[in-house]
Amino acid sequence: MKKQSILLAIVFLLAACGRVAAYSGGTGEPNDPYLIATAEDMNEIGANPDDWDAYFLLTADINLADYTGTQFNIIGYFEKWDSPNNVSFTGIFDGDKHTISNFTYTTTDTDYIGIFGYIDGTKAEIKDLNLVDPDVNAAGDSDSVGSLVGHLEAGTVIGCAINSGNTVGQNYVGGLVGYNHRGTISDCNANGKVSGNWVFGGLVGYNFNTILNCNASGSVSGHQNMGGLVGCNYGHISNCYAIGGVSGDDYTGGLVGKNYSTVSNCYAAGDISGHYAGGLVGENYYGQTSNCYATGNVSGTIYTGGLVGWNWKSTIENCYATGSVSGDSYTGGLVGWNGNSTISNCYATGAVGGNDYTGGLVGRNGNSTIENCYATGSVSGDSYTGGLVGYNSLSTITASFWDIETSGQSSSAGGNPKTTAEMKRQFTFTNVNWDFIEVWNTGENQTYPFLRVYPAGDIDHDNIVNFVDVAILAGHWLEETGQ
Repeated sequence: MKKQSILLAIVFLLAACGRVAAYSGGTGEPNDPYLIATAEDMNEIGANPDDWDAYFLLTADINLADYTGTQFNIIGYFEKWDSPNNVSFTGIFDGDKHTISNFTYTTTDTDYIGIFGYIDGTKAEIKDLNLVDPDVNAAGDSDSVGSLVGHLEAGTVIGCAINSGNTVGQNYVGGLVGYNHRGTISDCNANGKVSGNWVFGGLVGYNFNTILNCNASGSVSGHQNMGGLVGCNYGHISNCYAIGGVSGDDYTGGLVGKNYSTVSNCYAAGDISGHYAGGLVGENYYGQTSNCYATGNVSGTIYTGGLVGWNWKSTIENCYATGSVSGDSYTGGLVGWNGNSTISNCYATGAVGGNDYTGGLVGRNGNSTIENCYATGSVSGDSYTGGLVGYNSLSTITASFWDIETSGQSSSAGGNPKTTAEMKRQFTFTNVNWDFIEVWNTGENQTYPFLRVYPAGDIDHDNIVNFVDVAILAGHWLEETGQ
């Protein structure tokens, strides 16, 4: 009887503190995290807000297929700003490289949707977690929607991946994170499909902070402000890439739909279609784009560019585009419309076709500076068509060239015409002080100048110097010598 009384006392004490048994083990402390081994464990986290500041460790791959509709308990709750009912996840969830498959959530007119709906804590962290085939469908007026995180107010998401799946929402929709305010997202990737109405991207919908070493490869489609990686960017994006196709209406970019900040050391390779469409960025507004490139084909109506569609009070430096570009008005191999901006050390090689204001590098250039740039792609258009620039007003264009043979254009609103042979001679460019030590490189009489984002000797531009490059050099040498 005495033993039974002691056991009952223990049971009542544990019940008063919460649950008799929490998850598959652990106490939630840093050195003894809650162990998540089953789908039931995972769902239990969302049902216990008192645990949202704890430490969790995923110890096995789990399948959430049994939870459909709104049955899964989303982790983190947000009612409205300044509401006392808001409870964010502030803890640490370590996926330990395990997989959560078949997360499904279907709802209407609901905000902050994802496995983690709302994260807000400077020490909060989601790491090393893989999602396979998530299916998030937030219809109606649903904002901040992501497969992994709906709204990341503050915290870190690192080493996480989305494999396949589908994410649908209204505004601020991302394959990984819907809305990132003060969080850091690094070493993550997503390859699922994403669609929405306003501000959505293959990885993140709205970004206000830092995204590093990430990539996205899924298709993105919808209405406004969409990018292969990020829909709208006010933060810093570096060392990232996107290779999925992007299609929609306004502000469509291979990497970023609208950029108001910094994009560096990035590239995009997907085909793009829309208005204000760019192979890398749809609209660059007070932005800084450096050491980037785009290889996808771009098609649109107004403001269409191989790299940037519409560039305003922004800088583009050490960048290039190789995809074909087709549009109606303001169409350029690199930038469709360039205003109050600077473009330096850039080039475009893709074919460009349009109607009004069509150029191998820039369609229309106003109150801007273009320096140390060139274009080699074929150019065709109706009015205001040029090998380098279609139309130029109140601007300075210096030390810049276009190939009169490959472009099919003998005139340009700025720049200097050169033959193909002249464009492949270093002297053509060093004669006007191009930097072939730090910025540019070339294969003399064999290649056009290329930026030193590639190692010296990397003729095929695959970031590797090997026998393939030697073979290319040997082939050109044989051609020159007639052997």
